[in-house]
Amino acid sequence: MAAPVEDQTPLKSKYDDYDFPTTAPEPKPGHPGHTTPEQDAKVEKLRSELEQLGYTERLDTLTLLRFLRARKFDVAAAKTMFIDSEKWRKEFGTDNLARTFEYNEKQDVFKYYPQYYHKTDKSARGKQDGRPVYIEKLGKIDLTAMYKITTAERMLRNLVTEYEKLADPRLPACSRKSGKLLETCCSIMDLKGVGITSVPSVYGYVRQASIISQNYYPERLGKLYLINAPWGFSSVFSVVKGFLDPVTVDKIHVLGTGYKKELLDQVPAENLPVEFGGTCECSGGCELSDMGPWQEAEWAKTPKWAATPTEEQYVVKNEESGPEQKTETQEAAQPSA
Repeated sequence: MAAPVEDQTPLKSKYDDYDFPTTAPEPKPGHPGHTTPEQDAKVEKLRSELEQLGYTERLDTLTLLRFLRARKFDVAAAKTMFIDSEKWRKEFGTDNLARTFEYNEKQDVFKYYPQYYHKTDKSARGKQDGRPVYIEKLGKIDLTAMYKITTAERMLRNLVTEYEKLADPRLPACSRKSGKLLETCCSIMDLKGVGITSVPSVYGYVRQASIISQNYYPERLGKLYLINAPWGFSSVFSVVKGFLDPVTVDKIHVLGTGYKKELLDQVPAENLPVEFGGTCECSGGCELSDMGPWQEAEWAKTPKWAATPTEEQYVVKNEESGPEQKTETQEAAQPSA
């Protein structure tokens, strides 16, 4: 039996159409359910200014709060970030990717760059299932071999497709199961095999991937575990930390080969693949299983992007015209006499 959905954060915008909990599990400033009147006013200000510019998509409260948090609740800066993101989405064709992009070479690509979502970590309230776990094995990257199978552009399109699927259906399903709003994921980056000589060959792709993550999908990182960090990595990272936001630094944990205890404190053994010290051995391999609440009928729902353009047009026009009037889409669907 599904757990009862906890009280929703009172959201008043016409854009706030959610079918999952909307209260963050921890009372952190600026997070849903824990905002101040001043922060709420900034959400409304940002939304109003974007509406005046003609924007009608992604103006819901949860999305705008993420952009505001990413810019320290500076409305002007968050507005610029949002506009830049929308421009990129249009140019990249992001809105249609989750529905239309097919990454048929995925299984072959994973031999040279495994990157996948797999089950969940522990929630803030204990052992209950929490956020999606995302895993990358950076030491396995072989771009020369991969580019015989795919292209950098298709790799980035797959990355963006997975970000879209993180937003829906992965995080909503995890939120339903947890009973609280979950907006971030727990990332594990395996550095085993990564050396100085391999850095130049992968830098270009990783840099592009990082730009997409930071600029267009803000506030999606919950925790990042860098495991099997090579000798000297911690020293280098200590210098890099000086250039990062303190909030981001607090999310990053650099661990050497003795990472298992700390990692298992975050991810239940039954959810962590055997190769990382857990007990999970999915049939066909964890890397390609995509197991998690988003695959469980009790928690999963059809993502909104799964609607075809025709269905979306029907819904919008039907709402505007009322139940007694035929829409253009309905008329077009009628068989000719």
